[in-house]
Amino acid sequence: MTARNFVSADHIRAEFSRAMSAMYRDEVPAYGTLMSLVARVNDAVLAGDATLAARLEATGSLERISEERHGAIRLGTTAELAMMRRAFAVMGMFPVGYYDLTEAGVPVHSTAFRPVAEESLKLNPFRVFTSLLRLDLIADEKLRQEAADVLARRRIFTDEAVRLVEKAEAEGGLDVADAARFVREVLETFRWHDRALVSAGMYKRLHDAHRLIADVVSFKGPHINHLTPRTLDIDKVQALMPAQGIAPKAVVEGPPTRSCAILLRQTSFKALEEAVSFIGADGAWHEGSHTARFGEIEQRGVALTPKGRALYDQLLDASRARVRPAADGSNAAEYEAALADVFAAFPDDWDAMRKAGLAYFSYSLTERGKLATGRALDLETAIAEGLVQFDPIIYEDFLPVSAAGIFQSNLGDEAAQDFAASPNQVMFERDLGASVLDEFAHYAGIERASLEGCLGVVSRAVAAE
Repeated sequence: MTARNFVSADHIRAEFSRAMSAMYRDEVPAYGTLMSLVARVNDAVLAGDATLAARLEATGSLERISEERHGAIRLGTTAELAMMRRAFAVMGMFPVGYYDLTEAGVPVHSTAFRPVAEESLKLNPFRVFTSLLRLDLIADEKLRQEAADVLARRRIFTDEAVRLVEKAEAEGGLDVADAARFVREVLETFRWHDRALVSAGMYKRLHDAHRLIADVVSFKGPHINHLTPRTLDIDKVQALMPAQGIAPKAVVEGPPTRSCAILLRQTSFKALEEAVSFIGADGAWHEGSHTARFGEIEQRGVALTPKGRALYDQLLDASRARVRPAADGSNAAEYEAALADVFAAFPDDWDAMRKAGLAYFSYSLTERGKLATGRALDLETAIAEGLVQFDPIIYEDFLPVSAAGIFQSNLGDEAAQDFAASPNQVMFERDLGASVLDEFAHYAGIERASLEGCLGVVSRAVAAE
């Protein structure tokens, strides 16, 4: 609590994350099974790797593992996006990065709302990948207008949620009672609704244009379509999923298995076919089905510099040029072999990555270093003498190719469609009502600040680079 008796944004975010997880567990029981599996795997990894457990403990990252998850939603209008930004701000979550998924045949562009301060991430790193539908990419002009009309009529936030957002903005925060109401009210935006806003006929036309368009336009709200726990060994989870009655997707998205994990790896179970109802011309509800929600797991590695990301993108493209993974998994082994072979060109050693400028690291003084102030060594000498240590800065964001790959793998090859790549960050930020944080600049700032914390040993000239 603050001096004005406001609940901290970090506390509100933590409560919202827990409420979201409980709701999704009720709506999608397989998610609960997945959470239990991930917890067992993480416990086993930590029990078998004392060094990893010690570094996670030393960097304040151990406690966050069990709490860590991300969600994803898809919005239909600019007004929905702007209000979502304001609601997430109450939880201490801010837009980081711009993602153009049209390159992967998905008619959206996106950002990730998440905490950015180190202490906030340690307390609860909940993040939500948030996409805005690109109605301008629907080729059928009549359908485009009909979809716009449906979206213009819906209200995805309750009146009380809007009131509480406005109150938090006007007064600078929420007290305990209002914070609890805020969590309950905003949670309603993410709840599943099994009655469509459109007829079965219009649903089919939207679905034929793109399955995601049907998912966004057809329902009362932007139901959370997955929640993703973080694992320390995604290959182990992938291998154990079938024994839990969960069918995993064919391949893990992202880089191959490595000793030193980079960026983000993701896998999932197939999207559920769920019963929904459509209103008929007779005014009665008629049964149908919809496929959208699924379960996902992620393993996070080090954040890459622009140089490292360029190498990653180059190697991923080369892997897929050699073997493009089929949605049915028929060539999974061939793709994984190609991926491992091609990525041999990316150093699999923390120090090698650091020296090559491929990844971001956090520097700190060792116990010996804390006693050796005033020496003003260059960084490499300080590391060699055991005065300074470094830890990988975990990548807190998303990969467009991975996100699209997960989505397409849940829809099948037949759902992939061609959209002209049309990134438009200026338009997105205008609709958002704010600029998105540049992730590279953010990670570079974290690294630079950590070096400045070593200035008693490392020369200022090095720390300023």
